Amino acid sequence: MTRRFRVGQIVPSSNTTMETEIPAILRAREKLYAERFTFHSSRMRMHKVTAEELAKMNLEGKRCAEELADARVDVMSTACLVAIMAMGPGYHRTVEAELAERARANGSDAAVMTSAGALIEGLKLLRARKISLLAPYTKPLTDLVVKYIEGEGIEVLDVINFSIADNLEVGRRDPMRLLEDVKKLNVANADAVVLSVCVQMQSLPAIQAAEDRLGLPVTSTAVCTARGMLDRLGLQGEIAGFGSLMARPKVAA
Repeated sequence: MTRRFRVGQIVPSSNTTMETEIPAILRAREKLYAERFTFHSSRMRMHKVTAEELAKMNLEGKRCAEELADARVDVMSTACLVAIMAMGPGYHRTVEAELAERARANGSDAAVMTSAGALIEGLKLLRARKISLLAPYTKPLTDLVVKYIEGEGIEVLDVINFSIADNLEVGRRDPMRLLEDVKKLNVANADAVVLSVCVQMQSLPAIQAAEDRLGLPVTSTAVCTARGMLDRLGLQGEIAGFGSLMARPKVAA
């Protein structure tokens, strides 16, 4: 019997990536297992990746949770990492609790998660205590992301940021450029590489190629989000071509 799941995302209005990369991973899973996924989104207004716009956007999250609750999705996740990490250490837990409360109040028992929390979970599943990462953000926002990750007990050894404030421009960046960018990243002593810490910066086509070249686990926030969704839906099993995380059993770090 085919199992069917509804996947919900709370997406910045200018994000053009998470509604393609998450379905790409889960469509690949459909070819391997008797499962089918449908995808549903609610959007929050945001154009520029600045602290001011991110804080304003965050205020719309509860409305979005209510809308996804109406669709009776099985899992819902925010689809913006920096908006949460810029708010200070551990903030993804606060957001997850608030969104879950709003979902429950509207008759939904969906599992609720955030892409920010998913990255931390994914790195811990990889047993990654030291990482290097690539980000499109301005340096001040990148510094906040690094501080947040390190506050979760994961050391960031090296960072390259591209200082792109226009979110649409971030989404237009060719993901295969990351294979050249990562050559400049110091990965010595790293346990894993985050090829794109940003859910808007495309990376999916480059994940496996980068992992094969570097010889260590390579992931992205989008891959971690997909993995977090599958775990919450109780779905196990390897999906080849998306890095080590999609082949890693659910074992605590």
